[in-house]
Amino acid sequence: MTTRDPLKLGIAGLGTVGAGLIQLLEVHGTKLADQLHRPVEVVAVSARDRTKDRGVSLEGLRWIDDPVALATDPGIDCFVELIGGEDGVAKRAVEAALAAGKHVVTANKALLAHHGFELAQLAEKHNVALNFEAAVAGGIPVIKTVREALVGNQVRRVSGILNGTCNYILSKMQEERSPFAEVLREAQAHGYAEADPTFDIGGFDAAHKLTLLTSLVFGTRVAFDQIHIEGIQTITDADINAADELGYRIKLLGVATLTEAGIESRVTPVMIPVETAIAGVSGVTNAVALNADFAGNLLLVGPGAGARATASAVASDIVDIAAGFVLPAFGVPSSRLKPHKSAPLGQHKGEYYVRFSAFDRPGVMAAITARMAEQEVSLDSIVQHGPRGAPGALANIVIITHETTEASIRKALEDIEADGKVAEKPQMIRIEEV
Repeated sequence: MTTRDPLKLGIAGLGTVGAGLIQLLEVHGTKLADQLHRPVEVVAVSARDRTKDRGVSLEGLRWIDDPVALATDPGIDCFVELIGGEDGVAKRAVEAALAAGKHVVTANKALLAHHGFELAQLAEKHNVALNFEAAVAGGIPVIKTVREALVGNQVRRVSGILNGTCNYILSKMQEERSPFAEVLREAQAHGYAEADPTFDIGGFDAAHKLTLLTSLVFGTRVAFDQIHIEGIQTITDADINAADELGYRIKLLGVATLTEAGIESRVTPVMIPVETAIAGVSGVTNAVALNADFAGNLLLVGPGAGARATASAVASDIVDIAAGFVLPAFGVPSSRLKPHKSAPLGQHKGEYYVRFSAFDRPGVMAAITARMAEQEVSLDSIVQHGPRGAPGALANIVIITHETTEASIRKALEDIEADGKVAEKPQMIRIEEV
């Protein structure tokens, strides 16, 4: 077979992933060229600092200071966006590349979660690819699995551990019985969490990824504003200890489920039975579970971040383009993506863990159970821990409910808090069977 012209890349952003991609192409470039009958070459780059040592050679590459200029450069065929951010220069550069007829590969989940539908339309208008395997779950090939391997299925539910920082923190809290603040500082020291960790621990990073998965598996337009988001900031050692006693592990899970009322999509801490496979996924590892009508239940586990794993995902998208394999960004043409119809969260049915920090006084337990009964919330178990008898002492009361609706349990907790018999907002965590 005749060797075709090289696929020429322009890379914007030379952080760990950009440098990792250049390293990957140095190591495996010859193998890729043999398989594709077409070389893949980096010809131009853009980054803030030309002098920084990135551990890879940039000799012979053209340096273009403006990422938008790189995106439209006539010497490239494919623009690789590794800048990050939902707006600003990353958005302008990707739009410019697509409008100029350049293929785009990006790891930018925030950009796609907010503007993916419009960018997909632009890519289709100019007959180019918009690939983003690296935007969800790092090195795990979940986008390809959904968009290609499961094309003959209706996926009914997707769920997963989508943020390694949160999984690291929760795993360490469980393994070492260390408080949240202490483990967060450790995660920051190791580089797993940013100086301002809100984006991760607040659940927003996982929600961006769930937005993309939801669109892919259900054929809907991206709708980040329809994701219910709760972070892990309120998880305490009391919750970790209670979960351990009850046979659960706490994980921050992104879940999207197709229901008759619409799509229920949320990022929340959940309790998962300790014997399930996903409960054993610890540290910075990610996991994605898929339930499909023909393929059944699938679980993909692997590194959710890191230079080498993410560079591998970026390279897989580049190889598809080099081979001439171009699919619509979200699996179907953007004109066939349906508006996102959300199911009311209050309709969710399941079992719940509830923890009260309650005043240890006569009648408190009776008042709590009475409020639960008013909302027809049936209780499976009640356990009390903590000081007893001392005036003003606080006790931890842990309740596990039978299956109920989210609306019912939330109303019961609002009423209990309003009664003034608990010292702080009750903790509620959903129990999931994954």
